[in-house]
Amino acid sequence: MLQVDTATIKGHVFSPEVYAAIDRWVGNFPPERKQSAVIPALHIVQDANGGWLSKELMDEVAAYLEMEPISVYEVATFYTMYSLKPIGRHKISVCTNISCMLRGSDGIVAHLETKLGVRLGQTTADGKFTLKEVECLAACGGAPMFQIGKHYYENLTPEKIDEILADLV
Repeated sequence: MLQVDTATIKGHVFSPEVYAAIDRWVGNFPPERKQSAVIPALHIVQDANGGWLSKELMDEVAAYLEMEPISVYEVATFYTMYSLKPIGRHKISVCTNISCMLRGSDGIVAHLETKLGVRLGQTTADGKFTLKEVECLAACGGAPMFQIGKHYYENLTPEKIDEILADLV
């Protein structure tokens, strides 16, 4: 296991508030299992960095949690909730899994791509929206759906999407 003196790392890359938030999660696990906090640590760091993770930030998470960087990269690249490049102010995560697909997510994606002028995985030229395809967001009863920030929007129609987007600044 990678041995790191975390006292020399604190304050190096992250703000004291970010380290404190990570420490609260680390405290939920036995000391020898602090790596178990990797998922919430990545969320905290991503939120503090405008919604995306750079290699430097992931390396700092790895060092702070005393784990190999590759292990952090594996987590960050496996889950669709992490972004590894800058994103727009509003990340629209569109579920295209089976329930949403059966209830019309293809039409929802087509409407969003036309309305925003971007394809899945792209950001609008004004930096306002990033459109991302994701696996199940566990709102199958309200399919088709998408997530913007921490808010779920269910039973989507093109008209409902237009209203939602118009309300975003």
